[in-house]
Amino acid sequence: MSLAAPPSVPEASGVDVEEAVRSVARRAQVAARALATAPRSLKDAALHAMADALVAATPEIVSANAVDLERGEAGGLSAGLLDRLTLTPDRVAAIADALRELAALPDPVGEVVRGSTLPNGLRLRQVRVPLGVVGMIYEARPNVTVDAAGLALKSGNAAILRGGSAASSSNTVVVEVLGQALRSVGLPADAVQSIDEHGRAGAVALMHARGLVDLLVPRGGADLIQTVVREATVPVVETGVGNCHVYVDAAADPAMALPILLNSKTQRVGVCNAAETLLVHADAAPGFLPSALAALAGAGVVVHGDERTAALAPAGVDVVPATDEDWATEYLSLDLAVRVVDTLDDALEHIRTWSSGHTEAIVTNDLAASRRFVAEVDSAAVMVNASTRFTDGGQLGLGAEIGISTQKMHARGPMGLAELTTTRWVVEGDGHVRP
Repeated sequence: MSLAAPPSVPEASGVDVEEAVRSVARRAQVAARALATAPRSLKDAALHAMADALVAATPEIVSANAVDLERGEAGGLSAGLLDRLTLTPDRVAAIADALRELAALPDPVGEVVRGSTLPNGLRLRQVRVPLGVVGMIYEARPNVTVDAAGLALKSGNAAILRGGSAASSSNTVVVEVLGQALRSVGLPADAVQSIDEHGRAGAVALMHARGLVDLLVPRGGADLIQTVVREATVPVVETGVGNCHVYVDAAADPAMALPILLNSKTQRVGVCNAAETLLVHADAAPGFLPSALAALAGAGVVVHGDERTAALAPAGVDVVPATDEDWATEYLSLDLAVRVVDTLDDALEHIRTWSSGHTEAIVTNDLAASRRFVAEVDSAAVMVNASTRFTDGGQLGLGAEIGISTQKMHARGPMGLAELTTTRWVVEGDGHVRP
């Protein structure tokens, strides 16, 4: 979904989209006030009710998703986006399980971040509180509809969702199911609302709903994210385009490096934490690259490599000459850029030049090299002897995530429950006045 040119509303529709979205936001504000004071027991009951309702509605959800997939294939969606779009019974069950896992996590609301008593006797507490109304603009990811709703609910926020035309049929059913589950436990259905019916104009209206939306999270391709960052007048957290790197150091164990590489690249290609570039130290390249290139080819990966990579390719393995465009690309497909570097410094410089700041991994048995890599790589997540695919809220024990922030303010990396709260200072005195 591209929002580069903010659309106008068709005159024939007779709908004032901006006012319609602002009305949704006002209802969300009312719902957010109810959620902000809801006890954990009620929020957790709602999460379990949502999970059970999704499982019960699996046939309807999968049927609606089939309509989206058929439309996506006809419209030429890439294999990576089609994979993100797909909902199977197993995936619906996994999404429901993620809600149950959220229910088991501690409630961040009310957590005391720090506290003290001043010399004058004033008692201070900095306490976590909900943000209020959280908006999301995303594409081809109906699972995000559930993740965002669950995270917002648990952290005491209302959610306004714009899931894009590619998943419109799926999202319509999912949001209705979630709303019914909320009502069943006595919480307002307006805690989870979709503005998909208002199309791109609705997304633009959401970006401009300053004073009604407390945080906006874009999640998708680079064009979508940058358009939201550029156009929005509400606060935005920039989430992750994932041009992620795996660096195989001179001191790497090839037996460790190969499965890490294959998992990072091929375990699921259409996600932001999949590896897009492999860097190999020149001392490790002769012993590692031939077998690695053969394994990548066997997994269906097209290698875009430099001259030294091509020179080490075994017979029958083709290497497409790499260009600067390859170093800069988030493929989201079975493509991988590969470069041989002479030093750790060269690897770090390549990452500084081309990384999107998402996730980088080093494979090495050299403690000094790993410490330098961790200290000097300026990304939201750094892996040492582990796959890039671990940059994920669920994998890191945060429950589901609303996105992976690549910015440096408020939240960085997987955004779980704590990242959907802000803080409030509570100051208690005994008739204190300032001198």
